[in-house]
Amino acid sequence: MTHEKGPDLLTHHRITVLLVDDQAMIGEALRRMLAPEGDIDFHFCQDPTRAIRMANRIHPTVILQDLVMPEIDGLTLVRYYRANPVTRDVPLIVLSSKEEALTKAEAFALGANDYLVKLPDRLEILARIRYHSKGYINLLERNEAQTKLEKANRLIRKTFGQYLSDDIVNSILERPEGAVLGGEKRFVTIMMTDLRGFTAIGERLPAEDVVSIINIYLETMTEIILKYQGTIDEFIGDAIFVIFGAPVLRDNDAKRAVACAVEMQLGMAEVNRRCREKGYPEVHQGIGINSGHVVVGNIGSKKRMKYGVVGRNVNLTSRIESYTVGGQIFISENTLDECGQHLLRIDDQMEVMPKGVKKPISIYEVGGIRGEFNLFLPEKVELDLPELEIPFPIRFTILEGKHAGHETYNGVVVRMLDRVAEIMGDVAAEKLSNLKISVSDYEGNEITTDLYAKVIRKVSESPARFRVSFTSVPPEAEGFLKGLVA
Repeated sequence: MTHEKGPDLLTHHRITVLLVDDQAMIGEALRRMLAPEGDIDFHFCQDPTRAIRMANRIHPTVILQDLVMPEIDGLTLVRYYRANPVTRDVPLIVLSSKEEALTKAEAFALGANDYLVKLPDRLEILARIRYHSKGYINLLERNEAQTKLEKANRLIRKTFGQYLSDDIVNSILERPEGAVLGGEKRFVTIMMTDLRGFTAIGERLPAEDVVSIINIYLETMTEIILKYQGTIDEFIGDAIFVIFGAPVLRDNDAKRAVACAVEMQLGMAEVNRRCREKGYPEVHQGIGINSGHVVVGNIGSKKRMKYGVVGRNVNLTSRIESYTVGGQIFISENTLDECGQHLLRIDDQMEVMPKGVKKPISIYEVGGIRGEFNLFLPEKVELDLPELEIPFPIRFTILEGKHAGHETYNGVVVRMLDRVAEIMGDVAAEKLSNLKISVSDYEGNEITTDLYAKVIRKVSESPARFRVSFTSVPPEAEGFLKGLVA
């Protein structure tokens, strides 16, 4: 129904009667009948050719109309009322000089609501005017309330859509229990991402440059996540926490999560192109994915709440992501089972013992997904690291979580290419261990104590040799390392 009343919608509607009749005597008689009623506004139109225009101006709540008029056939005018957006739903009472079953039937078929032989009894016409107007006013008020609600919801969606996923906003607005504290246990797939070594980058750059890099990254990744119907639960600095399966549960949550992760890694080429254009360093993303039961819902208090998930599987996803280096996607065995091993290209498999887990678990490096998504990262190729003409000494500590260990070991970098190096050291660091490395030049001058790396392969136990991928290279070490490779 369209009821155009200008920008300010009515909050209280009076009964407004429009009588269309070519006889002035009928108009005066009806005016006198309604005059004592203080809540009824009466309008009379003697020229039926002007009836539609007058109705558009006064917005009647009921129309009374004669069926026999000289300029326009009464039934034709009924058609006009029903074709006109403003009067399409206005109750219409047709007046006739006599009771004619065929005419009455045709009037009702064209959209009339009532039929009276004129001139009716005062009490009867009043009763019918009030009855039809009440129904129409209730309809108007419902539509106005709905319009206001939709306007408010549009504002909420526009405002909070910048902070919350569309699915979460829809859950709050469309379900009565949407904003109620509490949760439910549900099987979901969780994705966590992180820019490897970005903390060290952030310490070296001005704050506005750090924020600009993060925004370039988040802007690109958000578009991809929404494309795969992921629910962005939170941005945590340069990290993203995404849920597949809440608040909307779908039958391919795990597959969409993996496909999304592959496209996100492919999307890093665009992120780094934009970073290079602005003179920023390139960044590299690690992604961890896990599937399992969590408690999902509104967490907090009545004054401050958020939609989120809690449970051991959230923590496990974070641990899985922490094993990645830039460009990698690691998934849990649960996620592998949910997707089906035949659907995924698995580039590597390893056993790890995350903190808080009682026994080792298997994690898998994903290189692509087949089937409907058909997305793949470049095939992994074992790097042929060239030997350095003059190996250079280092000292390294094996990090325990976010903290440096107590032992410092000596080592020598014997091979290197780009961000990958082979080290011969006092000990063979285990695969996926994180290292903090101190580098000095050949004269013993310290270059940096803040070179970070992750062990990607143990070459041999004796002598102790292993390969690392540098996760954070400070500018003072960048030129030195490039010079060695050159």
